[in-house]
Order: sequence, then C-alpha cells, then structure tokens
Amino acid sequence: MKTITIEGHLRTESGKKVARQLRSQDNVLAVIYGGATEVNFYAPTKAFKNLVYTSEFMLAEVTVEGKTYKCILKDLQFHKVTDALLHVDLLELVEDKKVIATLPLKTVGVSVGVKAGGKLVIKMKSLKVKALPKDLRECIEIDITNLELNGNLRVQDVNAPNMEILNPARIPVASVVMTRQLKQEENAAAAPAKK
Repeated sequence: MKTITIEGHLRTESGKKVARQLRSQDNVLAVIYGGATEVNFYAPTKAFKNLVYTSEFMLAEVTVEGKTYKCILKDLQFHKVTDALLHVDLLELVEDKKVIATLPLKTVGVSVGVKAGGKLVIKMKSLKVKALPKDLRECIEIDITNLELNGNLRVQDVNAPNMEILNPARIPVASVVMTRQLKQEENAAAAPAKK
C-alpha cells in the first residue's frame, strides 16, 4: 500500500493567535487521535499535498519528536474563501482496533453486457468499510465480468474479505445500460414484425 511520510513538529501552545501565526508560515495544523494519546502537531502545507489531493487510499507515516505514527486520513478543513488547507485529522492505526475507512473501487474484467453493446455506468467510486488495519487495502476490486445488459452490481455483491461494508446493501455500484444505438436497432428489428 502506498505510504507517504510527513515530518511534523509538536504543538505546545494552542489558541487562535498561535494557529494564525503557524498558518501564515505556510503550515497546516493537524491532530492524530485513536491511539494511546492525542498528538497535536503542524507540518508544511506541501507535506500533506499527496495525501489530500488524490483519489487513492494511502497510509501516512507521521514522525513527531522522533516518534512515528501510522495513520489514515480522517477529516479535512479548508478555508471558506481561499480554499487553503487549514486542518487535518488523522486516525492512528492500532493493530487490534478496527477503523472506519473509505476505500476506492476498481473494476476488473469486461462485462458481458458491454460486449453485447451496452454501456458501463459506475455509480459509486468508493465504499466505507470497517476493518482491522492489517486488512485495509489500496482499493476494493469489483469483478464486472458477469454483469449483463440492464443489470446492476449492488453493494451486497461486492467481495471484501475481512471487511464490514457500511454502505446500504441495495445501492447499485455499477450497471450496464442500453445505448441509444442498441435501442434504435431493437426498435428497427421490432418495427417490421408489426406489419
């Protein structure tokens, strides 16, 4: 799994004045929680770039005061006007403690419905799962090979071993819809039969 490293500095003082000063020096305030202790730190804005501005699921190894924490991204706060990154919440991964994470979906195979002339429509790009840190993966693969024309692949059909999927089971993840050309061909084929 892809991991980025962030070199952080412990925040000893709190308050708006200190926060404003750190942000003016192009730093982002952050907190690591979920472990034995909560760690408040700051790091340069560019250190978070690859973690924040990606659709991929990544781990973050944050080093603060010589101690390294393995984390996942939990929440972000952006400035309302400038859209600058203000605050990052990270969740520390503890071996025997389940975490909730959002994993991207990746389709595998070619659908029989697409081979028949249909169009694949992806309805969900990620799923929310609850799992132990060792079971987390870069993405969840969904096999669409048996997906037929006008068929749906639902959340309940997704195979995610050792993970509890938190999304509602009946929501479609992907479907194969009939294209306009296929509808016209069907209508053309049905028209002579009516005479």
